[in-house]
Amino acid sequence: MNNKILRISLIAALAGFLFGFDTVVISGADKKLQFLWDSSDAFHGAVVMGMALWGTVVGAIFGGFPTNKIGRKNTLIWIGVLYSISAIGSAFANDPITFAVFRFIGGLGVGASTIAAPAYISEIAPAKNRGRLVGFYQFMLVFGILVAFMSNYALNGLGENDWRWMVGVEAIPAIIYTLFVLSVPKSPRWLLTKNRDNEAEEVLASINPELSLAALKKDILNEHNDQSSSENIFMKKYKFPLMLAFFIAFFNQFSGINAFLYYAPRIFEAAGLGESTALLSSIGIGVTNLVFTILGIFLIDKLGRKQLMYFGSVGYIISLSLVAAAFILQWEGMAVPIFLFFFIASHAIGQGAVIWVFISEIFPNHLRASGQAFGSSTHWVLAAIIPSLVPVLFTKIGPGPVFAFFAFMMVLQLLFVHYIMPETKGLSLEELGKKLSGDKK
Repeated sequence: MNNKILRISLIAALAGFLFGFDTVVISGADKKLQFLWDSSDAFHGAVVMGMALWGTVVGAIFGGFPTNKIGRKNTLIWIGVLYSISAIGSAFANDPITFAVFRFIGGLGVGASTIAAPAYISEIAPAKNRGRLVGFYQFMLVFGILVAFMSNYALNGLGENDWRWMVGVEAIPAIIYTLFVLSVPKSPRWLLTKNRDNEAEEVLASINPELSLAALKKDILNEHNDQSSSENIFMKKYKFPLMLAFFIAFFNQFSGINAFLYYAPRIFEAAGLGESTALLSSIGIGVTNLVFTILGIFLIDKLGRKQLMYFGSVGYIISLSLVAAAFILQWEGMAVPIFLFFFIASHAIGQGAVIWVFISEIFPNHLRASGQAFGSSTHWVLAAIIPSLVPVLFTKIGPGPVFAFFAFMMVLQLLFVHYIMPETKGLSLEELGKKLSGDKK
């Protein structure tokens, strides 16, 4: 693998580290903040815990605009700035509204990163390594989750304001990431769509001299044949990739993954574990997530995206059914943590490894950012709604029925994978743009 492309991809993928850290770090402060501000379950779930997710929705919906307009690299820089402001502001907040506003700002960074980072990496990566390189974004995401769980465990009990340290420590990796991303080049494919051929040629000569500018430009021009500058992803010819982006994002969240990550300590406590043991079990979840994500990244270009989704779907169905049964039948001991480890492993090797790679591949070059925005928006709207309902649902109907519903949704995902989802491994972005478009000319 080209060392320069590998280094650049890892730097861009650090946006995923901040995504994972920001998403999970709040779980350590969850019950502390509800007690501190005496919030109802509904207010706590929707505002204190959920506002970052609504920021993510806005970032995902509108993140395609700066990604297209000012470029992938510049958008990645601004993402780092948003994370830094959010971490510092959240740490110094003295009321739930101020806290929610700064968490919302961080959410903007998360939403935009799910568009800009995978799009950027997919556009600099060779087809044969694209799955693995874009997969680094997911690797960094789960590494960020693990570090957040470990950070929460280490900082727990550090005085009555330990939650401030939990959310504020994110500023350190956010500032480091921002400085690193200043060193990466612009996407050559984006530069070509802006008719900046000389800059594109310089980038290609630097990172991938084996690929000529003429060859890349020819592929892009061929892809653009019979395409209008006024095209958008909602045109009839793009209904298939649009449907694919919608359903893979839809099923990702109806696995319950974000609901679980946001409330892992609470779920473990509901299963009978003490606070300290619950936080320690959360670290086990982070380790399991990381190990199976590495396995998924290793296999994604060998077995393909669809095969990994088969593995993940079957694992989801079994693990979620067991979690539901454990809560409903009140199984004691370590049953729930073990089943949840199985659940997170199934997610990591399936949806976790595949989703951002797949969405970054299925739209043509000139619509990639818009397609990423659509898929990410679907993902994050559901990621905002579902975790916001968890405190209320757990109180009203209990964890068992909630996990049983998620298991049923994963049966539907398995049908989607088998009957609808195409394989995308090994094909260039331009070939996929033609293959999945309704226009076969």
